[in-house]
Amino acid sequence: QVRVVESGGDLVQAGGSLRLSCAASGSIFSSGTMGWYRQAPGKQRELVADNTRAANTNYSDSVKGRFTISRDNAQNTVYLQMNSLKPEDTAVYSCKAEVLNFYYRWEDYWGQGTQVTVSS
Repeated sequence: QVRVVESGGDLVQAGGSLRLSCAASGSIFSSGTMGWYRQAPGKQRELVADNTRAANTNYSDSVKGRFTISRDNAQNTVYLQMNSLKPEDTAVYSCKAEVLNFYYRWEDYWGQGTQVTVSS
């Protein structure tokens, strides 16, 4: 069993900062690409940023220069530091973890999501 849990979502004023955390736990041999996605009301889910085990990163154009993704491989944890937040960043942020599981298969696991609300 693999569990992915996000934390850190909150209500913040425009220009503020938040740090999201995502931890994968359970029967894990290794973690691969871990990333953050978001879905705003009435919109499709979109990739925010992801990070491979070798620390190669990929960012959405809308967050480049404002958000930073990092990870702790030993803890199977990924972080998203969000600075200069804008009202359009308001969304449910979800974490996806690529995990080598108990059956020695690479599979994707999703967390439940954490709400980020940016007020103007």
